Amino acid sequence: MTDLSCPTLPGALPDKRQVAASFSRAAASYDSVAALQRAVGLSLLGQVPAGWQPLRWLDLGSGTGHFSRILAERFAQSSGVAVDIAEGMLRHARNEQRGAHYHVAGDAERLPLRDASVDLVFTSLAVQWCDQFASVLAEALRVLRPGGVLAFSSLCVGTLDELRASWQAVDGLVHVNRFRRFEDYQRLCAASGFEQLELHRCAHVLHYPDVRSLTHELKALGAHNLNPGRPSGLTGRARMQGLLQAYEAFRQPAGLPATYQVVYGVLRKLQA
Repeated sequence: MTDLSCPTLPGALPDKRQVAASFSRAAASYDSVAALQRAVGLSLLGQVPAGWQPLRWLDLGSGTGHFSRILAERFAQSSGVAVDIAEGMLRHARNEQRGAHYHVAGDAERLPLRDASVDLVFTSLAVQWCDQFASVLAEALRVLRPGGVLAFSSLCVGTLDELRASWQAVDGLVHVNRFRRFEDYQRLCAASGFEQLELHRCAHVLHYPDVRSLTHELKALGAHNLNPGRPSGLTGRARMQGLLQAYEAFRQPAGLPATYQVVYGVLRKLQA
């Protein structure tokens, strides 16, 4: 990428149509394996200014609607809008009786909302799929009312490094999704026009009995490898055996670790 507004990435991010299709297919299985997503979202929600009550909130990248329901409960006097790029996720969320008042198919980089129409944009573990994070910030700034808050969590470089390193020992192909550097989040947030209330990263480490448990979970989440340059077709037995052996070098008493480097940000739109 050469645009100065874009983060420098070691290769292109996945095509959004593939991301949308993958998460649509995962709608039925997502909630059963989303322990990390739940923990990160709750941590993010805890960083929203205490005692503050938005009149309208936006759950961006709303998925199955889990956090739409939590937002609706926390802000009981508010109305909510859920936006997701994956139609399958929206269909799943609409089946619930609680949560957002409106479910809209849309892209975080081109939000289908009017200017100054919401007070809170809440987005947890979704914007890492967006190619232009500067556009995400600009759109959030546009749709927020003065004094409104953007609360986001995302993933940065260092995520799934154990899996990445194990595959590197097997071949040179792209097997693990790419993510921005934390320094890019810092730079883009500083240049966004928002007041920065919070911006930090935190490592979340999950443990698995074996590699197949990890890869099964990634597939069930819809978050398996979607990057350009990924290998086509089935993984051969010899390469899979090489992966299993390489990952064993990381084993800890609790199991095989999978590290997620999570970025937390809380930004506020300045009063006019």
